[in-house]
Amino acid sequence: MFMGEYQHNMDAKGRVIVPAKFRESLGDSFVATRGLDNCLFVYPMHEWSILEEKLTSLPITSKNARTFVRFFFSGATECDLDKQGRVSIPANLRNYAGLEKEIVVIGLANRIELWSKEKWDEYMEAAEDASEDIANAMEELGI
Repeated sequence: MFMGEYQHNMDAKGRVIVPAKFRESLGDSFVATRGLDNCLFVYPMHEWSILEEKLTSLPITSKNARTFVRFFFSGATECDLDKQGRVSIPANLRNYAGLEKEIVVIGLANRIELWSKEKWDEYMEAAEDASEDIANAMEELGI
């Protein structure tokens, strides 16, 4: 299980350290892709397989389903950790998420997200401002 928030710097070659606590659960190979909210989603292979099965079972006749599947799969790439525990992020994914120097790596149970520090700070500020509305919505979901 992935949880927590870690800050790292991306090097000039587009590599970022994966927190040591995440490495074992992530495995040797994993998938990174475009995420929602302009971050990257990173899945261990077994979680990617579950998601892949769900997405490929969506009806091809649904325009929203086709759009989401294209968005998600076209950005997906298989990644590996190097001996220093770093992952090399492809340029198209770095550009999508606005990843430059300061990176925030967060754990979200079954996946990891990579954010630019600037976008993460903006996102968290907005979430804090909307915390009462979010709490009410969670209550409606039974949480």
